[in-house]
Amino acid sequence: MRHGEVHNPDGVLYGRKPGYHLSDLGRRMADRVAEHLEGRDLTHVVASPLERAQETAAPVAKAHGLDVATDARLIEAGNVFEGKTFGVGDGALRRPANWRHLRNPFRPSWGEPYLEQVVRMRAAIETAKDAARGHEAVCVSHQLPIWILRSFVEHRRLWHDPRRRQCTLASLTSFTFLGDRIVSVGYTEPARDLVPEHLRGGAKRGRGPKGAQGRGAGA
Repeated sequence: MRHGEVHNPDGVLYGRKPGYHLSDLGRRMADRVAEHLEGRDLTHVVASPLERAQETAAPVAKAHGLDVATDARLIEAGNVFEGKTFGVGDGALRRPANWRHLRNPFRPSWGEPYLEQVVRMRAAIETAKDAARGHEAVCVSHQLPIWILRSFVEHRRLWHDPRRRQCTLASLTSFTFLGDRIVSVGYTEPARDLVPEHLRGGAKRGRGPKGAQGRGAGA
């Protein structure tokens, strides 16, 4: 599960910085997903250590009488532009001081390598799967690590256009295991009507795991 909307009046790239909490709308998103998952067989809820992820996980855990576990491997991707404004039209690409960080979009050179994100995220969901073996787990993380893990599992290239990510606020990206093998990937948006239209994702699906079918619980 991706966390809900964050209170960020200055519009900075908050990344791993502490002190960024859910907005009122973000809390409504978290409650909506908790309602959506009420009938599921959840026995484990775990979240990134960042406040917005912990706050998103809380209603889901409460609805199932569970505590929220913490796994640092679910944290947001590292980024050298953390704490700064960096977006389309803000002039960041015209600043020479930023150019050295933008030399290799395939790695990417401005942040945590994509393959490192895959390794830690895959390890985190494996641990959650083992904790809930025979049942379902919810892992609350962040857009880029979730999208990179899904892209890897669906055999999609890891470098991409961020506007094409299908991982909107409070969405569920689901990995279904048969034994220890991922057999399908699913995607749902229980709080879609609460998400501003310009923030909704729209990527095409990848090929998926060999023999994949069906949908599972959200990670």
